[in-house]
Amino acid sequence: MVEGPFETQNPGTTGATGATGTQDRPDGHPLGTKPIPHLVIGSGVAGLMLGLKLAKFDDVVIIAKGALQHSNSWHAQGGIATVLDATDSFNDHINDTHRAGAGLCHQDIVELVVTSGPSMIQELVNLGVPFSQDAGGLRLHKEGGHSHRRVIHAADMTGQAVMETLIQRTKEHPRITVLEHTMAVDLLTTDRYAPDFSQNKCLGAYVFDRGRETIYKILSANTYIATGGHGKIYQFTTNPDSATGDGVAIAWRGGCRVANLEFMQFHPTCLYHPGAKNFLITEALRGEGAILRDHQGRDFMGSYHSLGSLAPRDIVARAIDLEMKKTGVRHVFLDITHKSQEFLKSHFPNVYETCFKLGIDISKAQIPVVPAAHYSCGGIVVDRWGRTGVVGLYALGEAACTGLHGANRLASNSLLEALVFAHQIALDVGSRPQTQQPTVAVPDWNSGSSIADDEKVVLAHTWDEIRNLMWQYVGIVRSDRRLKRAFSRINAIIEELDRYYWDTKVTAELLEVRNLALVAMLTIRCAMARKESRGIHFNIDFPEPDSKFGQRDTLLR
Repeated sequence: MVEGPFETQNPGTTGATGATGTQDRPDGHPLGTKPIPHLVIGSGVAGLMLGLKLAKFDDVVIIAKGALQHSNSWHAQGGIATVLDATDSFNDHINDTHRAGAGLCHQDIVELVVTSGPSMIQELVNLGVPFSQDAGGLRLHKEGGHSHRRVIHAADMTGQAVMETLIQRTKEHPRITVLEHTMAVDLLTTDRYAPDFSQNKCLGAYVFDRGRETIYKILSANTYIATGGHGKIYQFTTNPDSATGDGVAIAWRGGCRVANLEFMQFHPTCLYHPGAKNFLITEALRGEGAILRDHQGRDFMGSYHSLGSLAPRDIVARAIDLEMKKTGVRHVFLDITHKSQEFLKSHFPNVYETCFKLGIDISKAQIPVVPAAHYSCGGIVVDRWGRTGVVGLYALGEAACTGLHGANRLASNSLLEALVFAHQIALDVGSRPQTQQPTVAVPDWNSGSSIADDEKVVLAHTWDEIRNLMWQYVGIVRSDRRLKRAFSRINAIIEELDRYYWDTKVTAELLEVRNLALVAMLTIRCAMARKESRGIHFNIDFPEPDSKFGQRDTLLR
């Protein structure tokens, strides 16, 4: 069912020690039993920046699925887009965002994010993020879809540079406790435990301690989902293994709406090499003049778009996909050999060194590349304050659908969005009186009669089946027939996993595959609902945009 535009109706230290204190319990619970003020689920740029802002008000607990360095944010090579040059303007950045978003961006959100950009960058600079500079100040790059140089970088490891700074500040903060290797199982809500409560309110979450292999509850006044994306639903992706859509899955089970999951952005240039896994070749290379070529050395992008290799990502990814299918090759090439070795080493040290170690000197040889799932423009529906439809539950970052990206994200707008919505949520929380948590008897986790899993091969096979299914049937190019087949099979997989889940003791692998299957199903439902081609979503049965879908988000309740 396609509805929209959407609006939310409701108004309105690493380890087990930190500001909240500790209490030894048989189940390994690292916190006291009283509700905490703020529980942040996720530890990328969105989660850590939000945690630092919330800590100005009260104690914060951040749970990280792995180590703090194991987030999508850490691996982000691209930069942060914002207007800093005198020849640029907010209006131009807004127009570029709308142009990439193919008519689905929300005007108020685009204006909010774009105009907030310079102050967000200044905040990072004040925190100590070492952005690349030249004689004129912060070095500005140009990326696909942008009409000006407005993307700031820290060499080609922007995400790592920002994360290292935020991790240091987080660890230093006396009010923040970080629980690493801990993942959310499900949200605790009044709909589940107090159905007579006037509104569905989030009370916290059950979380899984991966080290102790135990589950305990964390009660919180406010809960925030910042878990990142779900690129691992696809066979080929730039995302780390942790990107299994956990936040979207727990939010859906907790009563939230989701939207626009059909718009999975495929990055056009992932390194194609048997010795590399998920290594992205940053779009900034094309901003510096890198050309996409076929195996005959032909610059083929001019046949698809007036901007050539600097066309928006969806167009570039589809063009590469079509060229590969026409010729039967497994990759194309990215050529930046016109730049000197010195330039490439100074501007793109990570790309240069990684490729060089694999036997590719990018100053002399072309880089083999292939499209891969990269970023979801859809997610949990939130308003301009990051509020979901569940009271006391917020979402931000890639897990959220704010309305900024529309049908296709403009390059380097995502880190900016995360920073702005961390700020928006903190403003909202700070402006509200702290309400008393309702008295609800939430039971401790009970494993019942479930048994230990002695056949992990079942989960590994299911994981592979889901990812192959999504790549083949719900990939860069789709059709109604493929989507129907995918929907039928994913529902059968979910039924199988549901039985497996209730019969078997919980493991991290089981939680991930369960979430992966659910988000895959929601993605297919969104893709089936949109009977047109727009932005990233391309259906050969409906190859053109349809005006009746203009400004309408795909909303699942």
